Parts: sequence; structure tokens; C-alpha cells
Amino acid sequence: MHTHRSMPILLLTALLVSLWPLAPVTAQTANCAQTVTVQAGDTLSTIAGRTLGDASAYARIVAATNAAAAVDTTFAVIESADRLRIGWKLCIPGAQQNAAPAASTPSATEAPASTSEDGGGLVATDPFDGEALTIDYLRQQNYPDQQLVIEETLAPGVNYNRYIASYRSEGLRINGLLTVPQGEAPATGWPVIIFNHGYIPPSVYRPTERYVAYVDGFARNGYIVFRPDYRGHAFSEGEARGAYGYPDYTIDVLNATAALKNHPAADANRIGMWGHSMGGYITLRAMVTDPDIKAGVIWAGVVANYPDLLTKWRRSNNTPAPAVTAQARRWRTLLQEQYGAPEDNPAFYASISANSYLADLSGPLQLHHGTADTSVPYEFSTTLRDQLLAAGQVGELYTYAGDDHNISQGFSEAMARSLAFFDQHVKNAE
Repeated sequence: MHTHRSMPILLLTALLVSLWPLAPVTAQTANCAQTVTVQAGDTLSTIAGRTLGDASAYARIVAATNAAAAVDTTFAVIESADRLRIGWKLCIPGAQQNAAPAASTPSATEAPASTSEDGGGLVATDPFDGEALTIDYLRQQNYPDQQLVIEETLAPGVNYNRYIASYRSEGLRINGLLTVPQGEAPATGWPVIIFNHGYIPPSVYRPTERYVAYVDGFARNGYIVFRPDYRGHAFSEGEARGAYGYPDYTIDVLNATAALKNHPAADANRIGMWGHSMGGYITLRAMVTDPDIKAGVIWAGVVANYPDLLTKWRRSNNTPAPAVTAQARRWRTLLQEQYGAPEDNPAFYASISANSYLADLSGPLQLHHGTADTSVPYEFSTTLRDQLLAAGQVGELYTYAGDDHNISQGFSEAMARSLAFFDQHVKNAE
């Protein structure tokens, strides 16, 4: 009896021994110096900077994690440096592990500075919610009264003072570049221009760099100018999730507008808004949300409706626009996965397009676009001009033959036109 009862134990032991090699190996066996679990807001570059001391060493993490996944299924398999998910387990290599990046693996931070797409690496985020892109969602949010806080005093401009100032947006501290004219303010306060910059990779964005001549052009002509650093940019708190798949940047700008209305030197009844590229997209959405924005000027704006953003983001000669990262295309994929193609769900795509609400535009709009723009087709601006007129709104359009995304050749002329437009509709508005 004793012999028979021991047989199942022997068989079970043999079975366990045979299965033992299939169990996951430890992180040490997987040759990891440490492991990291991806959190909201992480990118491979930020993880590499935090753990390896070099943000550009993200490819070593990709190689080490994939090698670990081959022997331990608890590790993630990273097919692209632009695809990262909350909860993934990553392998951080030791100092002596010099894994070379695969030739086909794109940088987690690469994106041309002139593009209007959301580049800068895929940020791990909460689940995608397309309903938060609707104009109704923007209108339902609270943009509370608040004051700007001066964080730093900078060297002054030719006839204006410069500061880094902060405000709150959805509980986050958002910074921005503030200019205030020198001298005695008008009785009602200085007119204001909210300045919405285009896409700059958040990892390299600096509040006092780029757009210097643009800000100066308005600041030296008697305007308070405020250029918000969207969340996740420079020292602003929060995640830089991008403009086209999330409402974040537009909400940041609307909260900036609320803060400027309470600035003691500002005239709350004379606020205009300027936007370039992605900033034009934000400007148009803000102007169908906040009725207090008196006028807007948009240069090379991403101002098409969402069906056109999904299908017509091409140059005027019908050749594809410059390649962008997987991060830039992700919002397109998520929208269509959840809501179908535009032709199958026109009501939803109309609800997230500011173009559908032009009858509610808060003031006149002036558009500028170079015909040789390779980042955003100038047809986006010509179409918007036609839509504005059809909606009974004041809309001006200036095109610049052969000019680029930044209207480099026609810069002086475009600035003069923009300033005259703001003078008419903001500074001298009744």
C-alpha cells in the first residue's frame, strides 16, 4: 500500500521538474540592472533620462526589454519606440550593456520643429476619450476667475517689460511668457493678445526661445502679450499629450484667457488671439467657446474639420506631407477605432470640428498662409475662409506665393497686416 501511494507523488514531482524551465526567469537572469513599470506621462526618453542619465539612450531600454521578454513573459515586447502602455514592465540595462538600436526603430522624441503634428514621443496616458474633443465639452468646462502669478522677471524689451507668469488649469500650474507695455496704461487697461504657439517638441521647448520676433512685434505696439506654455512644456505641470486627440491645450489657453481678464493692467473687454499652425487649431476652438475673444489671427493654421484632417493632410501638389512619428498618427487611429470613419459617423465628427460652429465665432478672423507650406496645406485656410463667409462671419485671407510654413519671406508684410487687424478689431474696438 505504501508503494502504491508514493507513485502519484513521484509522477507529480517529475511533471514539475519537466515544467520548471518554462517558468519566467528573474530580472537578474534577464540581465536587467533594474525594472520599471510604465506610469502615466512616461516616455522611453524620460525613463532613459531618469534611469540611465541619458534621454537619448532609450534604444538600450528597447533592446534590453525585448531580450528580457524572450525569456520572461512578464516583460513587455516593444515593437516601436513610439508605442508605450501604462503598466508595461521594462528592463533597464546595466552600465556595461551597450545594445545598439535597431535600424527600423524610430526615435521616441524625433519630430521636425516645423511640423504641426503631435510628435515628441508617445506619452503613456489614460484611456482615450473622443467625447472630450467635442466643442460642447469645452463649453461645459469651468474657467474660473484667477490672477496671474509673476514667477520671474526677465530682461525688458525695447518698450515693454517681460516676465514668466503662471496660472492654474485643471489643477495644474501652467507657465507663460508675459509682456506688459511700459508707461501709463490707458484708463481701461492695455489691450491683450493671447499668443498660441505652434508645435515644438515639448522636450526642447523653452518659453523665451522661438517666436521672439512675433511676440516683439505685438508687444512693442501697445499690447499685453501672453504666450502660454501648454501643459508638459518647459516647467508647466502635466502631460504633453498633444492637441488633436485631447482637449488639454485648448483648455490651458481658455484658462489663460480667464486669467488675463483679471490682470490689473489689462482691459478684459479688449482681448484678441493669435495662433500659428497647431496654435491656429487652438485659436479657432477657443473662439467658438469663449465669446469674449474679440478677434483672431491665424498663420498657417491647422483649421480644417476632422474629416479633412484625417484624409487631406497633404501638400497642394497631392504628394504626401513629410513623414511623422507614430505618436502623431495615433489620434487618427483611435478616433476611427472608436467612432468609425467620418462618412459612417458624420454627426460625431461634426461635433468635434470647430468649423461646424462658425456661426458662434466670437469675432472676425484673419488668415495667412504660404502656398508652398509643406507642413499644413494652404487649402485648409482657403476652405475656412469660404466657410466663414458662408456662416455670415468676417473672414480675411492672405496667401503668400511660394512661401513656407513660417511665412518667412512675407513675414514683415504678414506682421503688419496682423497688427493692423488687431488695432482695428481689438485695440480700437468700441
